[in-house]
Amino acid sequence: MRDVNAAEDTPESDTPIVAIVGPTAVGKTALGITLARTFDGEIVSADSRQFYRDMEIGTAKPTAEERSRAPHHLVDIAGADETIGLAQFLRLAREAIESIAARGRLPLVVGGTGQYVRALFEGWQVPEVPPDPALRRTLEREAQADPQALWEKLMALDPKAAEFIHPNNLRRVIRALEVSLKSGEPFSELRRHVPPPYRTLKLGLTMDRQALYARADARVDAMIATGLKDEVAYLLSQGYGWDLPSMSSLGYIQFRPYFKGQATLEEVIERIKLDTHDFIRRQYAWFHPTAPDIVWLDAQQPDMEAQAIRLTANFLKATSTTP
Repeated sequence: MRDVNAAEDTPESDTPIVAIVGPTAVGKTALGITLARTFDGEIVSADSRQFYRDMEIGTAKPTAEERSRAPHHLVDIAGADETIGLAQFLRLAREAIESIAARGRLPLVVGGTGQYVRALFEGWQVPEVPPDPALRRTLEREAQADPQALWEKLMALDPKAAEFIHPNNLRRVIRALEVSLKSGEPFSELRRHVPPPYRTLKLGLTMDRQALYARADARVDAMIATGLKDEVAYLLSQGYGWDLPSMSSLGYIQFRPYFKGQATLEEVIERIKLDTHDFIRRQYAWFHPTAPDIVWLDAQQPDMEAQAIRLTANFLKATSTTP
């Protein structure tokens, strides 16, 4: 475990931030609220699915009661037919952090969208190029006709993109092409890193993998019992299509065959559970158990919250006394 009393060699004016990261269903929301109430903090969501209104159940969004216990930012900020991409998230998150710190409160970044968390704390400078629906439709048609040709087009424009975009990830391939074509510059060249003005304690929550899968499965069952199917039906009735980023996310897109009469509800539930297990595995690729910048806590330990409070107190004390 790294020494959280050893503050990074950064200017005294750097903003102290506590991040709570880890896989889905591990308990990040509850710990975030505990730390916010203990240290006069406010939560900045780093969960890309919680941006969207009318998507409460499938996103495991903090409830109204939970949000009343601690201020939350970047929750319910867009309609389900809108897109909040990485660039917009970074701008909004940085604005929220600056506002929270200016009021003398502790920013807590809580969420499991690994790319967004890494981009925020590594200082990625992502161009905020607005989506071009017509261009996207053209690229999507090209992808349907020949996905490899679309990848080759990206490689011709931006060979370095292969370092961080997989050829099978058509959504990212299309976005990279869109940004490159609209800006006139290679997508990779626009992704500069500028060290952010933060001193950060990253707390990672984890637990035995099989226990985590069981907890995730139980949460899916609870979502179904709470009315997830009706939530999806309502979104469809409002004209939101399966091609939207919000509707193609985990917990929603799995209902597509059900509403087309091609699958039973039981099959959908099983699919959501299996896809959630896969999602958890991918989250650990972003939040690796050996990552030197994350202090990992076992969420199954009864004193986990006490450990997190102690670590945060030590971090804030060290931050306040570092010249």
